[in-house]
Amino acid sequence: MSVGEPAEEMYAMTEIVTAILPEDKPRYLMGVGTPINILENIALGVDMFDCVMPTRNARNGMLFTAHGSINIKNLKWRDDFSALDDMAITWVDTDYSKAYVRHLFTVNERLAAQIATIHNLGFYMWLVREARKHILAGDFRTWKDMMVKQMDKRL
Repeated sequence: MSVGEPAEEMYAMTEIVTAILPEDKPRYLMGVGTPINILENIALGVDMFDCVMPTRNARNGMLFTAHGSINIKNLKWRDDFSALDDMAITWVDTDYSKAYVRHLFTVNERLAAQIATIHNLGFYMWLVREARKHILAGDFRTWKDMMVKQMDKRL
């Protein structure tokens, strides 16, 4: 089984279910997931999600961005004093550097998880707001395909 197969199976099942559910009612998908999963399932007709991923991954040092995911605990961030996220979606993105947040994780400071959680929740909110904008503008599929390519990277 390849890495993409579980996601493909989820998308196939979501497509079956959304074809059955009424189009004029909200469609809810529980426990999903990555930013890419969110966009792919929006494309399949899902309206609402809930998931622990942005907070759980934040507590473990994984930050989601529009350019890909960051494991802030990696040594490569030790001397990177640039903003946590150059998109500046939340206040923590510009108030804290990658090196500082990495240091906080290294010394097991609880503030690290709080900063990462604020960032990830802000990113998820930005992502779904942008999805809505592009749905209303009529260019969601093009935007989604571009975002999936960008976010499918480890930085």
